[in-house]
Amino acid sequence: MSELKFNKAADEEHEVKLDSHLISVSWRSGLAYAGYKAGFEVRTVFVGNGAKIKVTGKSEKGKKLGKVKGKINNNVFIGEFDVPEKIDLDDELSFEAELSQNSLSGESNKIPVYPAPKIKSIKWSAEEARRGDTLTLSAELEDVNDNTEVKLIIYEHDADGAHDKITELTGMVKESKIEENWDYEYHEDTDELPTKEEIKQYGGSYNPPEYFFTIKVGDFELGKENQDSGILNFKDWFEYKLEDDNGNPVVDEEYKATLPDGQEKKGKTDSDGMIIIEDIPPGKVELEFPSEEEEEEEEEKEEEEKDAEEQEIPEDSQQETQTEPGDDVEAKVEDEKEVDREDEDEEDEELTQAMEETGDTSSTQREHGGGSTQSGETGGSSESDETGSSTQQDDSTQESTQSDETGSSTQQDDSTQTSTQSGA
Repeated sequence: MSELKFNKAADEEHEVKLDSHLISVSWRSGLAYAGYKAGFEVRTVFVGNGAKIKVTGKSEKGKKLGKVKGKINNNVFIGEFDVPEKIDLDDELSFEAELSQNSLSGESNKIPVYPAPKIKSIKWSAEEARRGDTLTLSAELEDVNDNTEVKLIIYEHDADGAHDKITELTGMVKESKIEENWDYEYHEDTDELPTKEEIKQYGGSYNPPEYFFTIKVGDFELGKENQDSGILNFKDWFEYKLEDDNGNPVVDEEYKATLPDGQEKKGKTDSDGMIIIEDIPPGKVELEFPSEEEEEEEEEKEEEEKDAEEQEIPEDSQQETQTEPGDDVEAKVEDEKEVDREDEDEEDEELTQAMEETGDTSSTQREHGGGSTQSGETGGSSESDETGSSTQQDDSTQESTQSDETGSSTQQDDSTQTSTQSGA
């Protein structure tokens, strides 16, 4: 590309023609592999969008890679060739780019051809990992030169194929082998793990975190499609200390632990009140203590029985209480009337006894509920606090007695007749 110069006056308009140029014509990798694709890139300047481009690939020994046609976009064109499987391993590849409309052409650099790298063996140093474990990732390769830099990429396995990249390590091939150590760290968010209830509700089964790794040589990533390294399972552990209200360890207490995958483990707390469960899948662990539950159930049962007793009312009591509002008043009036009758009977007996003692003849007539009693007796004058009667006697020996309590009235004339009225 020639140097651009402008030496005209700056205070006038000038038409300037800008020449198109090829900036670079190159491979995207420093080597190619037999049977795989090799990518290339063409860069230009002052070439308009849509300009046609033709790229032709070849080998030094005459192998044709074919032609790729397209259009320039933002002064860039990217493509790839299929490298033949049967090609001499000492051959070299190159390509030529041509933009006929812009009168531009250029040839790329040359890159060597290697047989496609292959994995002879690949594995983890263990089948299970725990927090803080150091694992060794190792592989034996074919058709990879010593001192070739490679990457070991670790993924978390996903059943739907959307594997999550966890980390990558870099190593150097020595005697066709690669070996690197990894300090295992658990990266999965346990909140995303399904609970026992979710598994029951939505179906499926519990799937603990699983890992595999691949080897990347140049643009080749080996072992990803079939997870050739094998699956590394994550195993966790759980511990819990049971204490009473005073902070003292509770020893030999029975427990039941429900693990994230639905399994149940039973045991007793140790001499320090500890519960330790090894090699379990990560996630939520539910603890139950049967003795505490039994006590709570017993307390609840006693509470329910007590409430039931308080609410229960005997049938006899219910019958007695199911009365009309006026019944109590009527019963009370009847009781008072009965007492009045008993008092009247006592008064009648006392009066009769008094008449017998004096030898008077008497005539008695009584009607309950407002009757009258008449009797004859000799004259006299008396007051009685018990009966509440009052007796008056005039010169003609007439006597009259009235009582508020008994409602009785007594009159006595000259013929010694006495009249008594009593209202029950």
